[in-house]
Order: sequence, then structure tokens, then C-alpha cells
Amino acid sequence: MVPADVFRFTLTTFRSNRLRLGLMLSAMVIGVAAVVILASLGEAARRFVIGEFSALGTNLVLVFPGRTETSGGIPPLVGEAVRDLTIEDALALLRSPAVIRVAPINVGTAPVARGRLERDATVVGTTADMLQVRHMKMAEGEFLPAVDPRRAEPVVVLGDTMRTELFGTEPALGQWVRIGDRRFRVAGVLESAGESLGIGLSDAVFIPVASAQMLFDTPSLFRIMVEAKSRAMIAQAKQDVIAIIRDRHDGDEDVTVITQDAVLQSFDRILRALTLTVSGIASISLAVAGVLIMNVMLVAVSQRKAEIGLLKAVGASPRQILLLFLTEAGLLAFCGGLIGVGVGELGSQLVQWWYPVLPMGAPVWVIPAVLAVALLSGIIFGVSPARRAARLDPVQALARR
Repeated sequence: MVPADVFRFTLTTFRSNRLRLGLMLSAMVIGVAAVVILASLGEAARRFVIGEFSALGTNLVLVFPGRTETSGGIPPLVGEAVRDLTIEDALALLRSPAVIRVAPINVGTAPVARGRLERDATVVGTTADMLQVRHMKMAEGEFLPAVDPRRAEPVVVLGDTMRTELFGTEPALGQWVRIGDRRFRVAGVLESAGESLGIGLSDAVFIPVASAQMLFDTPSLFRIMVEAKSRAMIAQAKQDVIAIIRDRHDGDEDVTVITQDAVLQSFDRILRALTLTVSGIASISLAVAGVLIMNVMLVAVSQRKAEIGLLKAVGASPRQILLLFLTEAGLLAFCGGLIGVGVGELGSQLVQWWYPVLPMGAPVWVIPAVLAVALLSGIIFGVSPARRAARLDPVQALARR
């Protein structure tokens, strides 16, 4: 019996037992589709988080007041800072040869009004370097003026949504708006940029950091964004930042300094492990599908005794009977796996349609891995029915005993 004969015999068996075929295929399809969809969700979460952090800019070192050791939290949820971060601290960081730009940041919420139109908005106090550090783009006008950051200027840059809500179709450049109890002249409007780490840039307004300190009545900074000259100099920039702040704060290392690469690597490891875990849990359904294949094939052996007896009577060996049933189980599992991959990809596309923010797509290793596991599951659980068929006595099989 050559392989072509085995294959033709298996296809004939499938055509003559379509109900049994449908039951076994559906079990494998559901199992494989579940693995593909869950793996795609895990990968989408990883891509989303990495994309959010990458949107912050490149080669970044983030400086937060306070140390994580004081409370065990994650910046900026840290303990009480020994000393506030100031604009002078931010300017001092430019002494590092590894640092190319520094953007001190203050963040708060205040009402922004033009005439009778008013709405609360996120107010970001920063400097001109913020535009390049965060890779933002202007839709019209200019960003904040490149002046001494300790100098308060009455200028504001509006997010795209803020500009539309306050001015509609009217020109915004050169107009005055009120933020809190102060007036600011509109210098520019940002391009639509969506959200970044939960902050809608289109709904925010940007003013000079010194103006923000006066508006919120605080001398301290929320954080400092530092851009290293290159990816290779990030580690040196971090060391220099720590040393400069320690020197300015009388020997106290009372800040938390993290690099963008470190955050990305941590999230990448966590979310890859999560993807593997949920994929492993979903793979249990493949074992359940294998059990179903085994049970259905055991019933099929009892129903096909005459067929098996006839094969043995014309000279088929127990090994050939074993091969026939294992081929049937393996082909069922593999075909179910292929259909399941298609169903899983379709399900992933539907999830992306419902939640466009998630970049759905299974990792490259998932499809070959899940097909291999499906095939292996079918063969392993097909061994018991195949061995039972191979051990049947031809005379008793023909007599259906």
C-alpha cells in the first residue's frame, strides 16, 4: 500500500462519514481559532504599549522628583521628594556632553476660554525644545518661543481639537484666550496627534513653563524630559543626569531617572510572557479537541469492523491498518488547524474593526506552532483507536464481532 493509496482511502472515508468529519473538524477549528485570537490580542497589547512609548520621542531619559524606593510605586507615583525639581535643574542637565535637548514640564488642568466659549483643558507648561523632543508637528503658526525658560511669556499653542472648539472656522493665530485668570496670545496650532499615554494632545494647550508655574502657583516641575544625542549615549546621559542632580541637591539622589529603552524592554518582556501564557491556556482546547477525535474514532472502529476485516483479509498488515487510522487522525487535525487559523485571523480582524486602536496580528511563530500542536494532538490521540483497529482479528471483524 503506497502513500497515494493511503491518502485516497482516507479521503473516501471522509466523504462517506461527513457528520463524523464535521464533529472532529469543528472541535479542532474552535481550539486553533481560540489560540490565534488570544495570541493576537496579546501581541496587539504589546504593540500598543510600545507604540505609545515610542510616540514620546526617541533616545529619551525621564527625570521624576522623588525616588521609587521611598514608596515602591511607579513614577510619577513616587514618595515625597526631598527637593523639588526646578527650571535651574533642567538647564544644568545641558552640561552633559551626552544631552542634546531638555524639556522641563509642568502639567495641570485649567479652564480655557474665548469670549463665552469655555472648557477645561490639560495645560502643559514647557519650552520650545518640547516640539523636537516629542516629535510633534505644527498645523499652523509656531511653537513656543525659544527664550529663557525662566521668563514667562503670554503665548499659547492650541491642540487641534481645542482650536476647533474655541474658534471654529475663524482664524486663531494672533487671537487672545484666557487660561485661568491670565490672558495668552495664540502663537500656533498643533497637528492632530491623537493620544499619548492617556493624554489627548489635541485637547491640550501648551504655554511656557514659567507661565505655567505662575498659573498653578508652584515653583516645582512635574518632570524633565531629556533627549540623548544618540541611542548609544542614553546610558551616559542617565549617569550624567543622576550626577548633576545629586551635585545640585547637596549629595542627595532624590530623583527617579528612567530610560525609554528600559521601560520598553520591561513592557515587552511582560507582554510577551502574557501572550505565551494565554496562548498556552488556549492550547488546552487543542487537547480537548484531540480527546474528541479519539472518542469519535473509537466509535468509528466499532462501526467499521467489516471494513477493517476486509482489508486484513486481502493482505493488509496491522502496521498498515495503524498507518491508515493515524493518517486519518493527522489529516483531520491538520485540516482543522488550517481552517482554524483562517477563522482566528477573521476573528482578529473583527476585533480590530471594533477596536481600531489595537494593532491586531498574531506573532509570526503562532501559526506554525499552533498547526504543529494541532497535528501532534491529532496523532497522539489517534494512536489508541489505530492500535485497537490494528489488533482486530480479521475473521471476527468480518463477522462484526
